[in-house]
Amino acid sequence: MLRVESLSKTFSKGSTNEKLALRDVNLSLGEGEFVTIIGGNGAGKSTLMNCISGVYEIDNGRITLDSTDITFDPEYKRSRHIGRVFQDPLRGTAHDMTIEENLSIAFAKGKSVGLQAGVSKKDINLFKERLQLLDLGLENRLKHKVGLLSGGQRQALTLLMATIIKPRLLLLDEHTAALDPTIARKVLSLTRKIVSEEKLCTLMITHNMKASLEYGTRTIMMHEGQIMMDLQGQERKDMTVDRLIEQFEKRSGAELDNDRMLLG
Repeated sequence: MLRVESLSKTFSKGSTNEKLALRDVNLSLGEGEFVTIIGGNGAGKSTLMNCISGVYEIDNGRITLDSTDITFDPEYKRSRHIGRVFQDPLRGTAHDMTIEENLSIAFAKGKSVGLQAGVSKKDINLFKERLQLLDLGLENRLKHKVGLLSGGQRQALTLLMATIIKPRLLLLDEHTAALDPTIARKVLSLTRKIVSEEKLCTLMITHNMKASLEYGTRTIMMHEGQIMMDLQGQERKDMTVDRLIEQFEKRSGAELDNDRMLLG
């Protein structure tokens, strides 16, 4: 489904602030594969996602999605096939529009625009059905503006919007980091349910080492713009946070001192 080959990205090239963010990264994901990504600050996690989604142009390499080369496609074109949820609950929704209007925009993604009426009764029923899955009572608040929702409610709604039309790839950029622990667990549980049922090819950045092993089917750890570890199968099942830290420090030659990761 997704193939990243020899991807490199340098910021401020040729200046005193030059920063090599990604160094010859190779990564392949199959259908339904749910990969969690962990790493310290500046490891290249978000840069990798931004390159895949088209926010950043890459210096070298190739990106293919469903065997289609998207390396030079602009972000808006990739967004037709890529769903994304950001860390900030304020992103991904229009706060001054209703829940119904936000869902309608997401539901129309990739479709041709005609002169038909805005939202059909069939669409409304679908929206209510999907909102019930969130178990937040939002199915009874379709006419409420999104700006009135809590951060957790908005993030759950954004996840629903990103997947209401099945994307070829789902990118989750620390989408629970700004939520309180209880709501974060609920959104993560919902994420796992949606990804599993829809068999979505998914990349999820997390700051929580325990969650990186608990959720998904595979875990990669990044360091200084490279993939240092790629855990899957029995090796991942047997891995603990303590052993993960030990293995990282052994392979990278550096100590993992990111408190947010260790305590998350």
